Amino acid sequence: MSKNQLQNYLNWQSLGMRLGAVGLALLLWVFVVSENEYSMVMDMPIEARNLSAQKAHKKEVPEFAQVRLKGPGRVLFKTLLLKNFISNFKLVIDLERISEEYDFYLNEYYERYPQKVVIPPSFELEYIEVVYPDSIHISLDEYMVKKLPVNAPVFIKPAPGYTLVGELNIHPDSINAAGPREVIQEMQSISTIKDTFILQDFDLNVNLNVDKKSHSLIEYSQTAIFILQNVEAVSERIISEIPVKLINVLPNLRLFVNPTTVALTVVGGVDRIADVNPEDIQVTIDFAKQWVSGKNYYEPSVSVPEDILQWQDLSPRNLELVVTKEIN
Repeated sequence: MSKNQLQNYLNWQSLGMRLGAVGLALLLWVFVVSENEYSMVMDMPIEARNLSAQKAHKKEVPEFAQVRLKGPGRVLFKTLLLKNFISNFKLVIDLERISEEYDFYLNEYYERYPQKVVIPPSFELEYIEVVYPDSIHISLDEYMVKKLPVNAPVFIKPAPGYTLVGELNIHPDSINAAGPREVIQEMQSISTIKDTFILQDFDLNVNLNVDKKSHSLIEYSQTAIFILQNVEAVSERIISEIPVKLINVLPNLRLFVNPTTVALTVVGGVDRIADVNPEDIQVTIDFAKQWVSGKNYYEPSVSVPEDILQWQDLSPRNLELVVTKEIN
């Protein structure tokens, strides 16, 4: 071991001994003063109970209040350590008789109803006062349930040589939202959290949580939404025997197209294009828009399914159109 390494080791040993001495001194101090009476301000959870089943909160109730308590030092010390793990350590607000709006002035309320300050009997603590907030405003509305569609604001970028096939599948595609009528009536949809998936080269299967930030008072029948997006390697396939259709033909005319079928190449997901049939592709000549007297050859319009990336190499590209009048 070098001289510098030895020095660093001794420094760490010295620091550890100092911290240990401080901790021991603090522990001894707690034992010495633990029987003395002190007052201390600490957070106590607030529980709003007895809310009518026909009512919902329009505004959030604070989770905690700062309360001044008095008791032996050892009890206060124990309370600081354990208060987050004790179920019967809280301030209770009774909403049973509240219809719409009400202000609870906390010190007056707990002076009148001291039993609403819940402290375990084994804790030798005395409630003194609420320091903050001095009051809590309760605002209630009618409880309403509404079924709404689910949106998933996800961005998926496939890896090079891959493509997204079909629409994003969301399951379930609608869930129930419950809460104050004023809020529920304005809601048109429910959104999951936003997420991004880059260089995706396999099917995306993921659960996303409902985004609760914008509507924290709303309850949802389901909070995990399953998202599925098919991702496939890009490939090509020639589709032949695609029928040519004549549309918007004027009355008293007979039209003949030659040839009656065409072929082309579709580009898309390898499994998706394997399922493409000639009938899935629309090849048309619009007589009303395209016909010009004396012109014999026309290039048709082509429409492929939305999840096909592109089409190319139409053969033949121009079709002969023969127009004759019907003979009565």
